[in-house]
Amino acid sequence: MSQKKTTERELSCTSCSSLWQKQGSTNCWSAPGSKPAKPGYCPSEPHAATIEESFRAYQGDDFDARLARVAAKVEGLCYQPVPGSDAVNARWSRVEDLLALAKLMGFTKIGIATCIGLLDECSKLSDILRAQGMVPYSACCKAGSIDKLKLNLQEEDKVRPGTFEPACNPIAQARILNAEGMEMNIIMGLCVGHDMLFSKYSAAPVTTLVVKDRVTGHNPVAVLYGQNFYYKRLQKQPVLSDEAVAKHRADLDKNIQGEEA
Repeated sequence: MSQKKTTERELSCTSCSSLWQKQGSTNCWSAPGSKPAKPGYCPSEPHAATIEESFRAYQGDDFDARLARVAAKVEGLCYQPVPGSDAVNARWSRVEDLLALAKLMGFTKIGIATCIGLLDECSKLSDILRAQGMVPYSACCKAGSIDKLKLNLQEEDKVRPGTFEPACNPIAQARILNAEGMEMNIIMGLCVGHDMLFSKYSAAPVTTLVVKDRVTGHNPVAVLYGQNFYYKRLQKQPVLSDEAVAKHRADLDKNIQGEEA
């Protein structure tokens, strides 16, 4: 079967993959004056105005600007240099990244939209959040226990035909957490599509900790699967000390005040 031809040109950031493998740099990741060539249809060409306008949003003093700064700060904190080398090592798991961002943003009420199949992992994450001085709220995907057949599906559409099977209710999850006043929400293994609906209806910013993948064992959640080193350490040691949190917040506030002046 022949593929349908299209007159549209596809964005081709993937064209830089071979260049990155060979040189460890691309046009986007190079200092001025030493930039490799751009790919044939680099998004930075037709969307230059969008890129500049979007970046200006990060230079303001509103929530989006602060979140962008904190995310950049956390990106730097999660790596550490290798003495005597220009290499760096990642020192934090995704859970630690999440905790650091919440602390630097000042978030304490954390919502968890969890798949019913990850209740144990959700419980462990809640333990860690409490140990780090936060208050976790969780809402399960099967909230309300409404029969999946009411979605006009057939018996054979169930995971286990012939049994009662409640439908996932991601909009309800979002609205429940909205009503409780969450400052940040975490997706824990919601199905593809259900995660989209949850993100669409969530009033608080959303990050994903666990991507459901039944075949690989939800690999991103490995830190909660039997790796007691992380689990025990995160219940006993803060990712960032109170002094470090205060310093980084002060630095961020100083940056905002400097740009206002």
